[in-house]
Amino acid sequence: MSEAPAPRRRTPAPPREVLLAAAMGMIAERGLEKLTMAALGREVGMSSGHLLYYFRSKDELLLQTLEWSEGRLGAARGRLLAGPGSARERLAAYVDLYVPDGHRDPHWTLWLEVWNRSQNADADARARQAAIEGAWHRDLVALIAEGVSRGEFREVDADRFATRTRALLDGFSIHVAIGLRGVSREQVLLHVKEFIEDGLVARSP
Repeated sequence: MSEAPAPRRRTPAPPREVLLAAAMGMIAERGLEKLTMAALGREVGMSSGHLLYYFRSKDELLLQTLEWSEGRLGAARGRLLAGPGSARERLAAYVDLYVPDGHRDPHWTLWLEVWNRSQNADADARARQAAIEGAWHRDLVALIAEGVSRGEFREVDADRFATRTRALLDGFSIHVAIGLRGVSREQVLLHVKEFIEDGLVARSP
């Protein structure tokens, strides 16, 4: 009498963070247009249907991947803001972290796609996107306020100056991320440095 076949062992699904890291890796290596549920499923050994159980839609996959990426950036931002150095030095580090590495920077490619899709997003998705922006803004306001209190920066409205700075950073960063001809990362960093020097750095008596 032959033995009954051993029951098939189910392969456990990868943790959500593994899925999000895989999605981000695909964006970095192949571009956002290659990130589909089917392609991600092949990458991690799961069916498209199983992925939809996790994410419900591609919009949700993209937003969760952005939140995951922002979590990593937020940790790096927290370390540099709490680190040694003057407020001016840490502000330069904040700007360096903010600006894309170059054309098709994967985080900015994803950011642009999520915001483009946000026109039709529900209230929950829009609130989560606003939370991402709010974290960057609050940290910048706190850093500017610290510099003002220490006398490194001129007396300015920290919230207002942060709003203008981020608008400048966003505009230039989009140009870098899409590869606009004649706009390099180095040029952007110089423009922002000049803006900060002109509007924020304390003048010598």
